[in-house]
Amino acid sequence: MADLGWYAPNATLITNLSQVINGSGTFNFIFNTSQTPSNEYGTYNWCNMPHVRPEEYIVPSSDYKLQYVEIIHRHHKRTPYAANSFPIETYPWNCDDDEGLFYYAQPLPETPSSNHSANTYWDVFTSPINPFQAAGFNGSCSFPQITASGLQDSRQHGIDLSGVYRSLLNFLPDTYDNTTTSFRVTNNVITSQVSGMLINGMFGPQTSTSNIPLLIQPPTIDSLEPTYSCPAADALATQIRNTTAGSAWEEHLTDSAALFAALDRISGVPPDDSDWHVSFDHYFDNLSARLCHQKPLPCNSSLPGNESQCISQQQADAVFRAGEYEYAYTWRLDPLSLPAAAAGYGVWMAELAANMRAAMAGEGGVKYRHNVAHDGSVSPLLAMLQLDDMVWPGMGAEVVFEIWERGGEGFLRVLWGGKVLRSSSPSLGVMDMVPLDTFLGYVDGLVGKGGSKVVELCKADGERS
Repeated sequence: MADLGWYAPNATLITNLSQVINGSGTFNFIFNTSQTPSNEYGTYNWCNMPHVRPEEYIVPSSDYKLQYVEIIHRHHKRTPYAANSFPIETYPWNCDDDEGLFYYAQPLPETPSSNHSANTYWDVFTSPINPFQAAGFNGSCSFPQITASGLQDSRQHGIDLSGVYRSLLNFLPDTYDNTTTSFRVTNNVITSQVSGMLINGMFGPQTSTSNIPLLIQPPTIDSLEPTYSCPAADALATQIRNTTAGSAWEEHLTDSAALFAALDRISGVPPDDSDWHVSFDHYFDNLSARLCHQKPLPCNSSLPGNESQCISQQQADAVFRAGEYEYAYTWRLDPLSLPAAAAGYGVWMAELAANMRAAMAGEGGVKYRHNVAHDGSVSPLLAMLQLDDMVWPGMGAEVVFEIWERGGEGFLRVLWGGKVLRSSSPSLGVMDMVPLDTFLGYVDGLVGKGGSKVVELCKADGERS
């Protein structure tokens, strides 16, 4: 029977609060470019996380035959969310000179006599007549949207996956085939923006004239993002990020008070805006998005001359250290992270297990599934897998599940950032050819076969039977 207990992750610089608050730099992580030097590939790069590619991929022995692959990854780099923009941004962010966001519908199936839609795209503008001013960045971008360079990262991601699963392993077909391959997105359009470029990278320019479905669940019950109602997971998240005096979460906020105050003075964010001060999430998104796109850190020229008028690189680094700590604490350091993830992400995990069972039984036909999601998707997944070295999943962060068959038995290899994932759980350990039944027993134990436990897990304490 699988051990379903929570096991602590490795102690690292990220989990050392003293080092996070008083240290310097960013743990040698990259925050200012999508390009990781080839001899350093595998290094954490927030702007473009490492993923499976031919150069580093290790092909198992010939005793094994690949049966099934399922991939989930975060979308690629984007503009910041509008809610993470400063009240007044001192420079614009434009996207209309190198990108179009296409939105249109078209009748299916297509026939020679079909009425085809024009290829229409959004072009954001500000009217000189409109007396109301939008908060945050001015310019022609949407906030968020995948940027032109994020689209290129998406396409390269697809090229690299093709290089492994078609060229190296001869597993994928030369052309897209919807009977064996499927793609899934969330109701947030940025995942669809990534998918179009990624599919083009995987299957070539002929996909530019193809109609390729992106699977999507209804917005109120989507398991991939996720969006289904789960009061128990919400309550556990509140407990983990408990801001009462003496809690670990409150301690790191108190220790960061001087940094928050300095950032507030320059950004114009009100010090009493609780959304900006219960975590570093807002500042992290704002500053990292700028640096990933080679934009300057923000300044405020209205401050007195004897005060620093710009956020420094050292302050940005402190924000990034704090954000990494927050995600490690939320999703691995606190023992409540495992039940929170099992409830809040248990449906997708159960869907994954069902897909694996179908693949081993020779049912369904689909042998490659691809999910484009969010950090709020990948993080609880890593919590359930009990990753031994937790980080904030950056742009494009990828988890790959491969099922290999040997002697009629299934074995699972899980890759995180292109390398074999190491779990703190003794049930999983080094996830390199783990017996598939062992993994399925672990998932079933947490969420029930077919997700049968999730509804009960999601009930608030007073509602459980």
